[in-house]
Amino acid sequence: MKNRFAILDLGTNTFHILIAESGVPYPEIIFRETIAVKLGEGGISQGIINEAAAERGLNALKKFRQYIDQYQVKEIKAVATSALRTASNGSEFLRQVMLETDIAPQFIDGAREAGLIYLGVRRAVNFEKNKSLIIDIGGGSTEFIICDNNQILWKKSFEIGAARLMDKFHRSDPISEQDIEELTDYLDLVLSELKTELKIHNPDLLIGSAGAFETFAELSDPGCTNNEYTEFDFDLNKFDQISEWIMKSNHNERSREAAIIPVRVDMIVTATALTKYILQLHPFKSLRLSKYSLKEGLLFEGY
Repeated sequence: MKNRFAILDLGTNTFHILIAESGVPYPEIIFRETIAVKLGEGGISQGIINEAAAERGLNALKKFRQYIDQYQVKEIKAVATSALRTASNGSEFLRQVMLETDIAPQFIDGAREAGLIYLGVRRAVNFEKNKSLIIDIGGGSTEFIICDNNQILWKKSFEIGAARLMDKFHRSDPISEQDIEELTDYLDLVLSELKTELKIHNPDLLIGSAGAFETFAELSDPGCTNNEYTEFDFDLNKFDQISEWIMKSNHNERSREAAIIPVRVDMIVTATALTKYILQLHPFKSLRLSKYSLKEGLLFEGY
């Protein structure tokens, strides 16, 4: 049997596992699953993982342990990102995980996270010869990477994930103009360094890494994320229409839309607001989805 290994990404909203086996020239993914855990729900603004969220996370990892055993995995790489690295009880949660599952996740900082996202996106997307801005909107943090196909030119992680922004600014349903204005003012303040770097590097292409951008793609072209392609080009006019609908919709309207998975029904609003803000910040010529993100970057690191 070929050597098999598991990659686990413990995010704020979702936990991911992919299992691959060694191959030439690259490992082959043979299994993947995502479980919605909402780890930041009810505690992200206080910097804690509450009891119910911790239980959901632990149950997801017990399920992952079953897959690891079933596929006779020899090596596990597990990383914990924003919600866990900023929570006062994040280390305690990881100790419990180790105790009950024999999985030992490692905290990674935002810079490492951004670097892995770049490696994943580079496998999925044709950069052509353009400079690009990659944006990865997580629940706890958002990573920005200015790059080309050969190198990272600038990268930074900001604690402005969709769950954090929702907790701070999504106070009415549909979201109010006042909430949007306050969110925009906050982004103006927090993202001043990004504005400077965009002027220096002048990227043509905005690449959205998985997550919310998969939802935008499904709303744009239902079924497009189920094919074998690892990228999707948006029609910017169509994206404007989709984002306008999301920003004016209420919870019930979004929950009836099959393209929006349950864990994103509410967080998609602040993710959309952030994406619209970035598109208005710089004259990008095109917008593209990368289906690959951090977990694929961890898989392909070193290849």
